[in-house]
Amino acid sequence: MTSKAIEAFHFFRAWLSEPLRVAAVVPSGRALSTLMVSELSPEIGPVIELGPGTGSFTRAMIAKGIAEENLALVEFGSDFASKLCFDFPRANTLRMDAARLHDVVLFNGVPAGAVISGLPLLSMPPKKVLSILDGAFGHLRPEGAFYQFTYGPRCPISRSLLDRLGLKAKFIGHTFANIPPAAVFRISRRKPRRQPAQRLLQMPTSLGGQQNERNLGV
Repeated sequence: MTSKAIEAFHFFRAWLSEPLRVAAVVPSGRALSTLMVSELSPEIGPVIELGPGTGSFTRAMIAKGIAEENLALVEFGSDFASKLCFDFPRANTLRMDAARLHDVVLFNGVPAGAVISGLPLLSMPPKKVLSILDGAFGHLRPEGAFYQFTYGPRCPISRSLLDRLGLKAKFIGHTFANIPPAAVFRISRRKPRRQPAQRLLQMPTSLGGQQNERNLGV
């Protein structure tokens, strides 16, 4: 049996045991992996991967030149976590729920440049998705981004949840070569709105000797 066949077997077995936690029946293909890491570079710094499974996105990041030591792999499934430790011994593999990201210190406190998510957010309750996003952005530097794929036609994170966290979503691309076809979105922080400058204008002194002032926006 080839390594790809073994990987597919492990993935399918995990899906059978927890279909709501594992996003697909088979691992992500090369086309989706390439799309997910298309905006990453070695200079991006530490990267957090959520739900790496058998490591399809992990290998794509390493192929892009991101050092294995700069990867934190957050995986809840014990079988997947054990395989990740074996395949990527220099990465930091954490066997934990991604909703508990607030509870850990990663990369000795150095902010990450990106989060790559293979989590099935559409099958999760909004409260859990909120915890995952809030924790992930707590580890990201201000310009960092959260990359999420989906098999659906729209971003898997609701507009109301994005608004609540001050985030925005941008469509990165779509691949029909993956089974099933998938799309990738980049989630990032919104820029704070600029407050209009205020200028104090002094009005001429009134007949009564009192000075009137008013604020006008410019």
